Amino acid sequence: MASAHEELFARLASCDRRYAEVEEQLVRQAAQADSKAYQELSKELAQLRRPVLAFRSYQRIDREVQEAEQLVRAQGEPELREMAKTEVLSLRQQQADLLADLQAWWDEQHGLPDHPIMVEIRAGTGGLEAGLFVGDLYRMYSKYAARCGLSVEVMESHPTDAGGLKELVLSVKGPGAHQRFQFESGVHRVQRVPATEAQGRIHTSTVTVAVMPEPEEVELPPIPAKDLQIDVFRSSGPGGQSVNTTDSAVRIRHLPTGLMVTCQDERSQLRNKEKAMRVLRARLLAQLQQSKEAQLASTRRQQVKGAERSEKIRTYNFPDRRVTDHRIGLTLHKFDAIFDGELTELIDALETAQRANSISPA
Repeated sequence: MASAHEELFARLASCDRRYAEVEEQLVRQAAQADSKAYQELSKELAQLRRPVLAFRSYQRIDREVQEAEQLVRAQGEPELREMAKTEVLSLRQQQADLLADLQAWWDEQHGLPDHPIMVEIRAGTGGLEAGLFVGDLYRMYSKYAARCGLSVEVMESHPTDAGGLKELVLSVKGPGAHQRFQFESGVHRVQRVPATEAQGRIHTSTVTVAVMPEPEEVELPPIPAKDLQIDVFRSSGPGGQSVNTTDSAVRIRHLPTGLMVTCQDERSQLRNKEKAMRVLRARLLAQLQQSKEAQLASTRRQQVKGAERSEKIRTYNFPDRRVTDHRIGLTLHKFDAIFDGELTELIDALETAQRANSISPA
């Protein structure tokens, strides 16, 4: 399987060839500058200009690097060789800057900036403390989404007796939803002293987060009615009187896969069914994507592994008031601000690392 950079450069080489073709066609049609065909070609040329010119600069610098490295290896004046070494370092930095720009262009072309997503938060190890931290992450993500101009809707929730949550599924919508949440998939570890701990010992708990695109009909065909088992029952969680006294809760089981979704947050049975189907479709799409990716290569399967939440990605240490992202080795002592939704610095650092090809998104 080709690496991410090989795929990028193959696409850029294709763009370069197309850019040259469009330039030739425009020259031939110069006398018909008012024609529709000429205007469409001009528009295409303008769209290709940024990546193609950056790609050509990258190739030119690569040739200059090779020439400078030959001088470094050659037998000659030491002063000349030192100058060549300095030039190689400078040229390599220019290449890195161009590569970051090209990777940003690639992300813009292939990202999901306006696609709604599902964020699934589940309590892991740690019992009641893990359930409480599910609620903490929910509040953090809600505030972060609000700062980014995104909307958040609770799709599914399962409360615990201690006031926490066993599981919570959110729908996040708005421009850039996927971009801003794509790195959150994985195991989030929390270290703090529980309120019930008499001796002040630090307790370690984990919460898993999965980020999934909310599928559209074109991505996932309609689910046959025979594949679904739908049950309705009386809501058991906290809520208004009508929530707890009518059969408004809905449980949907997808028989071929065994996936099951329960929704009881709305007073309307129809609304709960609608939410449950949206969550089910998102999980089916995520399962389908993971199955396809698992067949490609071991490197790609490693990314799926992260999506299945089997890796610790971040630690929230309450006693030291710090947050550490283990994928990039970044520790921030902005504890309160982060839990108030100020995640931009952390997310931007992860995006920078992704462009350097050192981490993979969810």
